[in-house]
Amino acid sequence: MNLIDPRSEAVRLELGRVVRRWQQLPLHHASALVPQVRDSATRLVTLTGCTAPLPELSPAATMDQLRVATYDACAAGHCDTTAAELAALRRLIG
Repeated sequence: MNLIDPRSEAVRLELGRVVRRWQQLPLHHASALVPQVRDSATRLVTLTGCTAPLPELSPAATMDQLRVATYDACAAGHCDTTAAELAALRRLIG
């Protein structure tokens, strides 16, 4: 089976930057930022038409949640918005 990644190069680049920066954060700092990451993931999921709330997860699992939300938003045709959301999140994380 040939799977095609719906994410644009800009989205893959921004997501990689966010994840790498997240992995470098001290746990207490990452824990404090979990709500903002969840908010970003929620905005991305909303682009797909889903209105179910996302569960609250640990700092490590929050990045997985963001990865899935990013993929789904791009699959729904919102790569430009997704790239902008990830860039804003990256700036927020620092």
